[in-house]
Amino acid sequence: MDWLRNLLLVAILAVVGLLFVRWLDFREARQVELEAVAQTQVEAGEIAEAIPRAPTAGVADHGTAVQSADLLTVETDALRLAIDLRGGDIVRAELLRFRQTLEPDSPPVVILDRSDRGVYVAQSGLVGPDGVDSNRSRPLYRASARHFSLAPGQEELVVELEHRRGEVRVVKEFRLRRGDYLVQIALRVENGTERPLQMAPFGQILRDDQPPPAADGFGMKPYLGAALTTPEKRYLKVPFSELDDGPFVLEMQGGWVAMVQHYFLSAWVPDPGALNRYTLKRLGDRKLYALGFVGPSATIAAGGTTRFDARFYVGPKDQDRLAEIAPYLDLTVDYGWLWWLAKPIFHLLAWIQSLVGNWGWAIVILTVAIKLAFYQLSAASYRSMAKMRKLQPEMQRLKELYGDDRQKLSQAVMELYRKEKVNPLGGCLPVLVQMPVFIALYWVLFESVELRHAPWILWIRDLSSKDPYFVLPILNGICMYATTLLQPEPPDPTQAKLMRIMPVAFSFLFALFPAGLVLYWTVNSLLSIFQQWAITRKVEGKERGAR
Repeated sequence: MDWLRNLLLVAILAVVGLLFVRWLDFREARQVELEAVAQTQVEAGEIAEAIPRAPTAGVADHGTAVQSADLLTVETDALRLAIDLRGGDIVRAELLRFRQTLEPDSPPVVILDRSDRGVYVAQSGLVGPDGVDSNRSRPLYRASARHFSLAPGQEELVVELEHRRGEVRVVKEFRLRRGDYLVQIALRVENGTERPLQMAPFGQILRDDQPPPAADGFGMKPYLGAALTTPEKRYLKVPFSELDDGPFVLEMQGGWVAMVQHYFLSAWVPDPGALNRYTLKRLGDRKLYALGFVGPSATIAAGGTTRFDARFYVGPKDQDRLAEIAPYLDLTVDYGWLWWLAKPIFHLLAWIQSLVGNWGWAIVILTVAIKLAFYQLSAASYRSMAKMRKLQPEMQRLKELYGDDRQKLSQAVMELYRKEKVNPLGGCLPVLVQMPVFIALYWVLFESVELRHAPWILWIRDLSSKDPYFVLPILNGICMYATTLLQPEPPDPTQAKLMRIMPVAFSFLFALFPAGLVLYWTVNSLLSIFQQWAITRKVEGKERGAR
């Protein structure tokens, strides 16, 4: 029954292959349905063409924003924003609660930026026949100060910018709350003319294709690109490569559009009750991409006032907060096709962490919990392996007896299984059943921003980075080797040699993986060794007692 052993081996290699593919790069293989691009009065994407790639002012060589006549800063306990008065665009966003490295003096993580290193900004405004934004010019706003900060004890910070064009007054309002990464943006238009005005709100993210700095250092290549929700698909990724082939256009009520990267994202969430038109496109021959929305056009009566509202999120992939902001925005925490299994695993892990106060120990406890949940399945698998191990001398005798006659050898082995009441699939199926849980947990440990820079003990200062001294990968390899000693040796010499090589191969592979994931595998391997040793001893003890 060599084919049964091959089945288990192929299943194990399939899991390794899935992990390895994710390590190299994960791209969703599907063809995005493109719609014909309908011409509107002014496309939001065209506005981006007027924004220069290099900064006009206010960005130093070391990357931190400095004061200038055209920039103002807005700071809370969670965010530090730089807003360009030309257009009122957010041209820099620093996450004050997240550091780029583990060093105490490490600067905050920068999401949005407009510097010589690249362009990643959030734009918003008013387009249409009477809009103040166009593909040729942006309005110049005025502010009462150049720096706004959330005072101690203050829960909300409101910043107002003003632009006047003749008898038309536009007020752009930024509203931020303590501890939050959501920016509520309102555009209030006061029509002082004697005729009605027509305009529509827009918001868009303008970004080049440069990846963010590899601050986490373990070599992973997570998804970087656009994403949105559609009536047909709750979470649709649109990579830059697909936008190179042509624009993506969608019209729907509510919705959102986001730029996704590892651990963090930015997203526009327009009025959920409005019919919004989304456009994702590459701008000309430049490696510059615009993704955004245009809301429905409104008519502002002479002497009247109209307000347009939208929300912009720039921060970590906190799935609970994202779920509160908009339907399906939490799916940007991409757990892959096993999301339905990964989500409860994450919530269980987070609950354990809230009790023990350490993500590393939470992983250990979760591993034990999963092991207990699959205890009976694992026990059945190990009993089958123990019985197979007991039959090894007889299997070797049959192999010597029948030599290269594989048909007779297979028949004799099947007869031996029937005689000893051994089910060779008993050792395979329980392992296969557990594989979805292993894969789902991998997504959780890879995608969860909560594990970024989270320490465990001693030398493990960051569970999202590789083990700096490779202790866990080596320990895991030793555990895997010990496991092979408790398992029946394959009769095929090639398979036996491969089983001896696998612990070494896994050690090198896991050396590149986040320490949190290797911690799970190591603890799981240790528990498996004890369980398999106890069951093997029990089975062999019964056999000796029967004699």
